[in-house]
Amino acid sequence: MSRFTPVRPAREHAVVLLRRIVEAIAADDTTHAAALLDSVPPESPDNATATVAGCIGVALGLLDEWLSGHDPRAPGGLAPHVALPAGHWAGERAATDILALARKARAFRSLDTLLIRQGGKHVLYGSALALAAATQTWARTSGTPARELTRTVIR
Repeated sequence: MSRFTPVRPAREHAVVLLRRIVEAIAADDTTHAAALLDSVPPESPDNATATVAGCIGVALGLLDEWLSGHDPRAPGGLAPHVALPAGHWAGERAATDILALARKARAFRSLDTLLIRQGGKHVLYGSALALAAATQTWARTSGTPARELTRTVIR
């Protein structure tokens, strides 16, 4: 579990990469988002880059907080309005499961089950897709541009 809970520079690397991925999805640049996701290494021995586990952990932690109502910054009633962007997405089934779990603040705690059922790549893609969907819904709800909101709330 410690690999899924990055701290200090490792967390910052995951946060920066997740912001870039969410911004690419919001801009409908799925090719760039997929390239960013495909570039995430499983491990970073020197903590110089984001890792698959770090990105998944940060995304699920944020989603648990936002969608369960535990983050006072998130708009009230955000969870029922979050929907995945239209289209077919890699990790879509994982994203659907993640959103359902996050509404109950159980996505992070369900990591083992998610990974066994979906596989690491799908959970990585799904967690990024769910984070993008929640961020876009939050942006629409608050009237804040998605790019500005992304830099404020994904931390």
